[in-house]
Amino acid sequence: MKKKLIRKCLLGAPIGLAISTAITIVISLTVGDGNYYPVVPELISDCGNEINAVLIQAVFSLVYGAAWGGASVIWEQDNWSILRQTLTHLIVCSASFFPIAYLMRWMNHTVAGILLYFGIFFGIYLVIWLTQYSTMKKRIQQINKKVRQNHTTNN
Repeated sequence: MKKKLIRKCLLGAPIGLAISTAITIVISLTVGDGNYYPVVPELISDCGNEINAVLIQAVFSLVYGAAWGGASVIWEQDNWSILRQTLTHLIVCSASFFPIAYLMRWMNHTVAGILLYFGIFFGIYLVIWLTQYSTMKKRIQQINKKVRQNHTTNN
């Protein structure tokens, strides 16, 4: 279990960095002024210069990806209910992402900013969860159908 967790964390880390970089590219394209915005201006101020801000954001993006990758082992706990898996995964992921999002200034440092952040986070999480759940349910139905067909054919 420990090796699997470490392997998933190591796989998740570069994925987190890639997603973070892709987001900065999309944001820069959305601004549309031809400039690249690797970090928010407030983080540059906090870190003293842009390169320090980019390096810190890259490290935290690796940590964030590792946390999500490691949290995926929760879905492999077959003796847990889907509710327990979902709540545990949600808590682990939101607890790992919130401090990073706060420190990286990916949200406003106000009560409204934090509430908006959690609203967006939970909304995205819900959409992804429902998509995954629906896909898995459909796969299980297909497998059950094949099992019934094989059982009928063999009898």
